[in-house]
Order: sequence, then structure tokens, then C-alpha cells
Amino acid sequence: MKPAMETAAEENTEQSQERKVNSRAEMEIGRYHWMYPGSKNRQYHPVPTLGDRASPLSSPGCFECCIKCLGGVPYASLVATILCFSGVALFCGCGHVALAGTVAILEQHFSTNTSDHALLSEVIQLMQYVIYGIASFFFLYGIILLAEGFYTTSAVKELHGEFKTTACGRCISGMFVFLTYVLGVAWLGVFGFSAVPVFMFYNIWSTCEVIKSPQTNGTAGVEQICVDIRQYGIIPWNAFPGKICGSALENICNTNEFYMSYHLFIVACAGAGATVIALLIYMMATTYNYAVLKFKSREDCCTKF
Repeated sequence: MKPAMETAAEENTEQSQERKVNSRAEMEIGRYHWMYPGSKNRQYHPVPTLGDRASPLSSPGCFECCIKCLGGVPYASLVATILCFSGVALFCGCGHVALAGTVAILEQHFSTNTSDHALLSEVIQLMQYVIYGIASFFFLYGIILLAEGFYTTSAVKELHGEFKTTACGRCISGMFVFLTYVLGVAWLGVFGFSAVPVFMFYNIWSTCEVIKSPQTNGTAGVEQICVDIRQYGIIPWNAFPGKICGSALENICNTNEFYMSYHLFIVACAGAGATVIALLIYMMATTYNYAVLKFKSREDCCTKF
């Protein structure tokens, strides 16, 4: 057994060697930091082994980022945009084709003289150009409202971040609220106006169904059942013939132009109704976001003082 003095000497020798190694390592690190000053703030972490590595998809940072992104999506504005695009597309596309079919039916059966329906043809042509403008405007307006929804939703969700609302942003949100209300009222009128041709075609179709029924053939003459298109005010009273009766009216109802125009007007009316619903959703979403932004701006002003 070694004496206690020799054991203590060996321990002191080992400790001195460890201090030399540590001091040498510290000198090397200090020399590296002196040569590269920007490396002082870097943090060095041990390289994980293959067994310790985790999949990027299973890391909590990715999951939290996805939840945060999903929380900033304006779902109300997104649904309203999809509904608005669908409604405007149905209204504009089906309405354009249905108007062309209506002109063809009038020219072939109800108004053989071109001068009698010249004004109507010009109005329908103007309405077709207006349809092009409506489709383009609502395509851009829907994208702008969706972007505004993302902006306001991010402002509402980011309660503790560096994002700050500005007076210009609040004014733009208020302008969109006002404009959306005006467009909503206007589209209520468009929806009511699109129901007029549906009502007209439905009356003609129901009259044709009465002509086809066997009870009518046994009790009254088929030629006494007529449809006078002049009473709707779309062609003048001096238009010839203006009124179609009996079998001639039944033949009109069996044509492809009448069948397609009738159903296209129904789809166009449904598209106008869908656009009205989309604008109502836009109204609620923009009004809520504007109110929250205004409240938050007041809260930020109060916290400053």
C-alpha cells in the first residue's frame, strides 16, 4: 500500500494537468474569439446522434406554427369569397346565354318586325356588356375583401406582437364596410330583377302544360289559350303578332331555346341570391373586424398614457 503522501502528490499532479488542459482550451477559445469577434454571441450545442434526431414534422415548433397560421385565416371571408365567385359566375354566365336565347325567341315567334324589338335588342346587348363588367369587378373586389380579411384577422389575433394598427388601415376597413353595404343593397335589386324573366317564362311554361292536359282538350278549345308577351312591357303593343295561341304556343315550349333559356334564368336567379348571401357574410365580417380594430386602437392609445 502506498503511503498517504505519495497518493496526495499524485492527485495534485493530475489536477494540475487538468487545469493546464482547461486553461489551454480556454486560451484557444479566447484566441478564436479575438480573431473572429462575431463568433462571441454564438451558442454551440452538441450535435445530436442519429438516435436522438426527431422528424421535423413531429417537432412542436412546426405544429405551433401551423396552428398559428390556421388561426389567422379569415374563414368567414374565405367562405364569402367562394360563394361570391360562384354566384357571380352563375349569374353572369347563365344570364348572358339566357338573354341571347330570349332575343331569338322574340324574333322568331312574338315580334317578326325588326323595328318593333330594336330597342329591346339594344338594351339586352347593353346588359350583356354590363355583365362582363360585373364579373370583372366582383372578381377583383372579392380578392381585395379576402386580402382585407387576412389583414384584419391578423391584426385581431396578434394581441402581443409587434403589429400595430394604423389610422389609414382603419379608414380602409371602414370604406370596405360602407361599400359592401351599398353593393349588398344593389344586389338585392339585381336579385329581384332576375326573378322577372323567371316569372315570365314560368307563366308561358304553365300555359303550355295547361294546353297539354287532357282536361283542357275536353272542355275548351286549345286555340283559345294564349300568351300575350306584350303585357310584360318588353315589346310595344303594336308589335306583330305579340300573342301566340294553341298549338303554336305548345311548339314554342318544345323548342330548345325556350327550355334552355328558362332553366338558365332560374340558375342565374339562384346565382344572384348566392351573391346576396355572400355580401351579407362580407358585411358581418368586415363590420366585426372594423369594430375590433377600432377598439384595439383605443386600447393601444390608452396604454401609451
